[in-house]
Amino acid sequence: MENTFGESTRQLKVARQIQKDISELFLRECAEMVRGVIVSVTTVRVSPDLENARIYLSIFPFAKHEEVMARIEADKWKIRRLLGERMRNQLRVVPEINFFLDDSLEYIENIDNLLKK
Repeated sequence: MENTFGESTRQLKVARQIQKDISELFLRECAEMVRGVIVSVTTVRVSPDLENARIYLSIFPFAKHEEVMARIEADKWKIRRLLGERMRNQLRVVPEINFFLDDSLEYIENIDNLLKK
């Protein structure tokens, strides 16, 4: 069974679990990386072989997104290791993780500001 993006049920389940676990990591073990901002994991896309995960983050306030993304990228190995500890009984291989900025909230805010003018 596949959804509109062609993802299997297994991919969707793994993506949801990664989204939940990464969100919890940012709240607890990795809180120092995201200090002073709110980070939400908006979407996770997993490759068909479950070896790669694209994780989309929304950062508020958006003005600090470059600084926060740089910290996250620098400690990506730590996040992957912690994710592996949480998922070790569910997956044979912990996916390589790549973080991307989800700037849709910033885009909506800009449109809203333009409409107010």
